[in-house]
Amino acid sequence: MPVETLGESSLTRAITGRLTVSTPGPSFTDITQDVRGWLREIGAGAGLLTMFVRHTTASLVIQENYDDDVQADLLDSLGTLAPPHAGYRHNDEGADDMPGHIKGLLCDVSLAIPCDGNGMRLGTWQGIYLVEHRAAGRPREIELTFIG
Repeated sequence: MPVETLGESSLTRAITGRLTVSTPGPSFTDITQDVRGWLREIGAGAGLLTMFVRHTTASLVIQENYDDDVQADLLDSLGTLAPPHAGYRHNDEGADDMPGHIKGLLCDVSLAIPCDGNGMRLGTWQGIYLVEHRAAGRPREIELTFIG
């Protein structure tokens, strides 16, 4: 199967940033526009964006951005896979903590997204989401690195 070459760059630079997102509790928070804004701000062209959430009970995912029912169904499914009060040994931080760790294990904590002169090369129905796995909202930090 042939591979199409889309561009080449002789210059490489790395720019880092941090996005802080306050979550409302279990949710998918769409951060796509925040990330797009940062890429515009730094003048990103062709390259690679990496994202890393600095928490063990939150995740980063690329998921459908058209129908909110997708996120609701995913939250319900994660809740079924890792329910609170399931007799976990680790419960020092509350009944929602260990389920949050399990959900964090099932989802990604980092993403790599190709970029070109027009921004991220996401699919038509793809958005970037911070997924909160704890019952109470809290600020979450996401490290951003653009290499290009």
